Amino acid sequence: MWGLIASLFVGMVLLLLLNLPLAPLWAKLLRIPRPYLYAGILFFAAVGAYAVGGEALDLVILLVVGLIGFGMRRYGLPVLPAVIGVILGPAAEQQLRRALQISDGSVTGLVDTPFSVTVYAVIVILLAWPWLKKLVTSRRRNVSA
Repeated sequence: MWGLIASLFVGMVLLLLLNLPLAPLWAKLLRIPRPYLYAGILFFAAVGAYAVGGEALDLVILLVVGLIGFGMRRYGLPVLPAVIGVILGPAAEQQLRRALQISDGSVTGLVDTPFSVTVYAVIVILLAWPWLKKLVTSRRRNVSA
């Protein structure tokens, strides 16, 4: 444990020594025009996506996810839930596989405890809340009119 704390301390000191003289350089990065920044980000994202799997399909997936993100931004949808879903999706899928293996492939293993039923009910209520709220307010307007 102390080795981890010492390495964090050494890392922070090195970051301080590097960033103090380089702060003006980092500030100059803000003056780079957006199209150049976007091109650089796209380049490094493509290189990273290709380097992970080494297949052209990874670049196609990068393009599709980028287009979905662009569409979400264009139409005012929040992008953060999609990013969280992409990050947490594989872990959730792996845990679902484990749960199904434990229950020998039976889906009832996912809803056989009162706690899981309660969690599912809360999720359904949270997902239906905007619709229910709109329905209640429209009924109140109709009754008062």
